[in-house]
Formats: sequence, C-alpha cells, structure tokens
Amino acid sequence: MNDGAVHGPVKVWLRLEGLLAFLLATYVYANAGGSWLLFGVLFFAPGVSFVAYLAGPRIGAAVYNAAHSYVGPLTFAAALSTTAGTGLPLVLIWGAHVGFDRALGYGLKYPTAFRDTHLGRIGRDRST
Repeated sequence: MNDGAVHGPVKVWLRLEGLLAFLLATYVYANAGGSWLLFGVLFFAPGVSFVAYLAGPRIGAAVYNAAHSYVGPLTFAAALSTTAGTGLPLVLIWGAHVGFDRALGYGLKYPTAFRDTHLGRIGRDRST
C-alpha cells in the first residue's frame, strides 16, 4: 500500500501519541487553573480552518494543516517564553485540539481532497 498514509503499528503509535498529547495538555491546563468556559469555547476553534476548502483543496489543506499541526502551538509557546504574555492557556487548548484530532484518526490533509490524510482516508465511501 502506497497511498501516502501510515498504517499498521505506526498508525496506532501516532494515534496514541495524539491521545497522550490531548491528555497532557488538558491536565496541564486544569492544573494551571484555566477557565473551562474558555477551553470549551476555543477547543474547536482550529476546526473552523476547514472553511478554507471553499478556496479549493490545495489552499484548504495548507490552512487546515497550519491549524492542525503541533508546529503552531509549539511556535506560539516558544514565542511566549521570550515575552511576558499570558497565552499559555491558548497554547494548551490548541495543542489539546490537535492531539484530540490525531487520537480520533484525523490527520494532516493532502491537497487532493479533505478526506485524504496522513493517517488514512477519513469518512465513508459513498456507494450508489
């Protein structure tokens, strides 16, 4: 199989990694005394990036991947370490969202279609 998606034990490890990232980010958030209202409101905010697919699959995948990789929250966290900002709750919520998506099997998107991810094709195939 060479569709660009991981499979077998590697896929299991990546999904487990996502679950642990979600749990750790949520645990740190809880212990930092973050607002659960804020968590609930912002947790699904990165998902809004799917709207970029209205501009086509190539742009949609680029925007979606920017919002759904660990690069964003980790870069934000690194920037916070050099400032006196209070954005740590946002970093943790964002990281929790990415981990949650990975644990559910939603991967980074290929520019071919929304359903084509590095963790495999998502959704059901329509049969007529």
